[in-house]
Amino acid sequence: MFDFYKKRKIFFAISTFIIMLGIISVLINGIDLSIQFKGGAIIKYSFIGDIDTNEVADKASSVLNRNTEVQVIEDMATEGKKLVLNLAGNSGLDSSEQQELDNILKTEFSELNLQLSESNMVEPFIGKRFLINGLIAIALSAVFIILYVRFRFKKISGLSAGVIALIALAHDVSIVFFSFILFKIPINDSFIAVTLTIIGYSINDTIVIYDRIRENKNLPKYKKVSYENLVNNSINETLSRTINTTVTTVASVGIVYIFAYLYNIESITSFALPMMVGLISGCYSTICLAGPMMIMWQKKKAV
Repeated sequence: MFDFYKKRKIFFAISTFIIMLGIISVLINGIDLSIQFKGGAIIKYSFIGDIDTNEVADKASSVLNRNTEVQVIEDMATEGKKLVLNLAGNSGLDSSEQQELDNILKTEFSELNLQLSESNMVEPFIGKRFLINGLIAIALSAVFIILYVRFRFKKISGLSAGVIALIALAHDVSIVFFSFILFKIPINDSFIAVTLTIIGYSINDTIVIYDRIRENKNLPKYKKVSYENLVNNSINETLSRTINTTVTTVASVGIVYIFAYLYNIESITSFALPMMVGLISGCYSTICLAGPMMIMWQKKKAV
């Protein structure tokens, strides 16, 4: 039987190191909000041939007088290419600006047969409201889950179960957030979707261990054992289930990521990659952090 409580300092050190690495990454890279949250425009053109993205960015910036990021994406299924212009700013593009941009690009790069395929505009106030509502949804979901745990596990100290579950969730949400920064994925609607999914997944794993602790507590063979052994045994008994579930889920999401990457489906890759990190973090926090913290809480309470 593995003693998770005795190894708690190692687990706490690992989590602290990862979080510090994430904070340093934020300080170095900053937080990149997508156009969905800060406003602006995304314009996509299909084209044929090769293109200098820096030259396109310079042309677009000179016409619109705002910073423009340009990238080329390729669809492996159709072998088609798309030119993507990200125009961040305090406003979208009106029809005259869009027409002016369209004319200059088609004139300057006439050999590429540029065809407008997609145009998305987001006003800043809409993006800000979307971000705030998303964060409120995350906060409310966390609070209601903790309240549920608080009352569901009264027999094993509902308050400590709720507080520790909240700490584990905060750990997992932080790891998801840092994964967006480390992989240089703009904070977008995928962040909200991944975070809400991980909150549900992580708390489900934690509840499995809480359930086992509560069941074991009523068994005659655990009547005389210490709380430390009760929790350690409960974690070990659910270990294979927790790991197998996580490995299966990560493998499934990994396959989705590989295909999305090969076919250049950015909306899915920006979801699947942080999702895999969040799944692993949820498994780790459930096994290595929640249980030992429960024991620490009870030991401190007994003093």
